[in-house]
Amino acid sequence: MSVNPLLQVKSLGQSVWLDYIQRNILENSEVARMIEQDGLAGMTSNPTIFEKAINEHDDYDEAIEVLARTGTSAIEIYENLTFEDVRNAADLFRPVYDKSNGRDGFVSLEVSPRLAYDTEQTVTEARRLWTALDRPNVMIKVPATPEGLPAIEQLIVAGINVNATLLFGLKRYRQVADAFMRGLEARAAQAKPLDHIASVASFFLSRIDVLVDKRLDELAQSGADESANALRGQTAVACARLAYQHYQYAMESSRWQSLSRRGAHSQRLLWASTGTKDPTYSDIKYVEALIGAETVNTMPPQTLAAYRDHGKPALRIESELGEARALPAKLAEFGIDLEAVSEQLETEGVQKFIDPFDNLLKCLSQRRSEFAC
Repeated sequence: MSVNPLLQVKSLGQSVWLDYIQRNILENSEVARMIEQDGLAGMTSNPTIFEKAINEHDDYDEAIEVLARTGTSAIEIYENLTFEDVRNAADLFRPVYDKSNGRDGFVSLEVSPRLAYDTEQTVTEARRLWTALDRPNVMIKVPATPEGLPAIEQLIVAGINVNATLLFGLKRYRQVADAFMRGLEARAAQAKPLDHIASVASFFLSRIDVLVDKRLDELAQSGADESANALRGQTAVACARLAYQHYQYAMESSRWQSLSRRGAHSQRLLWASTGTKDPTYSDIKYVEALIGAETVNTMPPQTLAAYRDHGKPALRIESELGEARALPAKLAEFGIDLEAVSEQLETEGVQKFIDPFDNLLKCLSQRRSEFAC
């Protein structure tokens, strides 16, 4: 029998997480099977995932009805459902967490996306979620907006695991990595332990190519320069490879070595938005190219199944670094500024989480009214 490609990825030093959560797969042993057979080592969620899970499946109907009939508000119903799922998932992954000495086995829950531009409220909300979930292998997701950066630092100081999310560019990634280390340094200055704190920096991929490719296509179609087509589909992987170079450089620094000697674990890069959106690209494009030690790839179910079926694992994350370094200048020649792209995607990304979050609360409110009648 051939070796499961997902297990080969694990042997190469990359952790495979599932970018999805739904009550049924927690209860019917599907996640347990993936942990056993695929080496699945964690799970991520976001408002879009929960909106689809709760609104499109009947797994939650009974719980919603019971809560509604007791006069529970829509936001309280939402939290009751999501907290239960995250706790149950964390319990499933607890053996992974223990076996990996706290390196893997994490489940993420995001603060309200409506707090993305409010530092103080993000910190308050994250602390509340951390306390309510009461699991050492939970991560609180915090959007890495300018207002989110100091929140990330404060939460690390408080000893809370953080998944810094919605990263689309190198500048913001470097700021997140710095906020993480500042938090650890402040905690060390207080003589508090560092060895139990975990964090990842979630770098979103496919959305980068969608936006950049659209602009390249517009240039080619206008007849301005057909050579723009040659750059299609290169940006996301190039940015990820450059981010990984920064990660390695930071890990070699005296600053990090000082923290490491105190027991700190590095903040790994996590490749997110890894489902291919352009049908002309490989369905495993954002997995195959970015396998590297000390990284995480969180895959939607379709991508995970595709990689299990036809992935060909190898350490490729440091391939074609010359091309990756040259790409920003090439794009600039076409008037595409990657920093501006990152800022646009960050703004759109926050809104893309606000919309499903609001829609889910609206639907829960409607169903609450129906059951209350």
